[in-house]
Amino acid sequence: MNSISIPQRPPRKFLPSEFTITTWQALQPYFDNLTERALANENDLAGWLADRSELESVISEDLGWRYIRMTCYTDNDTYSKSYQDFVENIQPQIAPYSDKLNRKLAESPFLQALETKPGYKILIRNLKKDLELFRDENIPLFTQINTETQKYAQLAGAMAVEIDGKELTLQQAGVILQSTDRAQREEAYKKISERRLRDRETLDDLFTNLVGLRHQVALNAGQQNFRDYMFKSYGRFDYTPKDCFAFHESIATEVVPILNALSKERKQKLGIAELKPWDKAVDADGLPPLTAFKNGADLTEKSIACFSRLDPFLGQCLSIMKEMGHLDLESRKGKAPGGYNYPLAEIGVPFIFMNATSTLRDMTTIMHEGGHAVHNFLTKDLALADFKSPPMEVAELASMSMELISMKHWEIFFPDEADLKRAKREQLEDIIETLPWVATIDQFQHWIYENPTHTSEQRKQKWNEVFARFADTITDWRGQEQARDFLWQKQLHLYEVPFYYIEYGMAQLGAIALWRNYKANNQKGLQGYMNALKLGNLATIPEIYAAADIRFDFSRPYIKELMNFVQEELASV
Repeated sequence: MNSISIPQRPPRKFLPSEFTITTWQALQPYFDNLTERALANENDLAGWLADRSELESVISEDLGWRYIRMTCYTDNDTYSKSYQDFVENIQPQIAPYSDKLNRKLAESPFLQALETKPGYKILIRNLKKDLELFRDENIPLFTQINTETQKYAQLAGAMAVEIDGKELTLQQAGVILQSTDRAQREEAYKKISERRLRDRETLDDLFTNLVGLRHQVALNAGQQNFRDYMFKSYGRFDYTPKDCFAFHESIATEVVPILNALSKERKQKLGIAELKPWDKAVDADGLPPLTAFKNGADLTEKSIACFSRLDPFLGQCLSIMKEMGHLDLESRKGKAPGGYNYPLAEIGVPFIFMNATSTLRDMTTIMHEGGHAVHNFLTKDLALADFKSPPMEVAELASMSMELISMKHWEIFFPDEADLKRAKREQLEDIIETLPWVATIDQFQHWIYENPTHTSEQRKQKWNEVFARFADTITDWRGQEQARDFLWQKQLHLYEVPFYYIEYGMAQLGAIALWRNYKANNQKGLQGYMNALKLGNLATIPEIYAAADIRFDFSRPYIKELMNFVQEELASV
């Protein structure tokens, strides 16, 4: 471990090196400085941008740690209050200043001179979009929205079930769905469903409230609905809602039939009269679930080894995170659900949060989040904070490609050849399941925000209609209709990051294409991957995909071509 060089925070030039964020009053002078500073030439503007970037990085990292601590320990009042204090007392004060700074930048006669330099064209495009959307009256609404979304994490983090006299988080209980004992699987599935359903009305009311608040934000900003607002807010300049509908159609025609065929095969292999929801995660050949690692420490070491074999630099990224204590991987009570990689803007070394038990899915989650982490390492030395924040369609390309590229060295997790083949097969089947689910969530969101005054009953009906379009027709939901009615409530993105989901579908297609390149030529494929990620937010999405030697394309013929490749790979394992 001696050879690892732990990154240091770059020296601050604008804020004092020991400055930490306590109150808005302590921060305000730095915003006043930037607001009032005279900019007499291009150099002044470049220095002003660097200082603004430093200030934003310090703020972003402070918020990052507050969020990380709150999600790691949702039952810790101090951490919850610290995060809430930022959301309620600091963030609302920053927003109007950010708008003032954006206007100052947009009005600078020296801005045009920067436009020819790498990254500035994208920065200016985003700047104009931010100016167009900003409204003072939305500041208190965003505070309300943030406070409401925090409730989702707390509700979900508190969910647990008792099985065989043991209290388990829903993630831990979910592992039992891989048991070869069907009665055990059914019991676990029903207990998980019942636990979720206990909070269905609270979660439903919470969501209705969020939809109302978000719609008001959109109206205030002069947008027809929150979907249109979010497309602008996310800077989706390279595709439209119409393209999303075309994506849904392509998935329904090209992927759902493959999903059906897999479900039919599963039902036959299991030798059951009806394929029930609790029969979907068990091995179809009746084998016990794959165990990829023993515990969090084992997962960490094996992941470092896997990344190192791909490229020493990749292994070093995870080793640094381990040394710095930037990994919290194991599931426990009081921890928020899900997994994420949180970029820490000033130090440049992100934090990975997970709810690992021992499953293959947990192992691929760290491959996924590790891909995000590598992205952060590759962009950490770019000049401005804006340059380091890639579009989400690129961020997810980093993570989803890593899931597939890393398969080359999965023998680290599965030394047995038969287990390794099973793991690869499950991963490829997961792609075929993921794409329809992405289309389901995305189409559902479009409808929700196009029809913001819908009732809870209408929402339930629409959910079932959309679900039926993309689900297999083999699974028998009789007796579990209520569980299906509220299945959407488990998708935290709907609550916490609306419209952040289609990216997984687009990036999944990009990842398949990148993996195909990697299989054809390891070195060239990996180089393409790194070349794309290094661009951060310096180029458009199609340009970044082109740097990886793949297409940003979700047309039906392209999806068909990629799915043919996945099916060939499935046949070969």
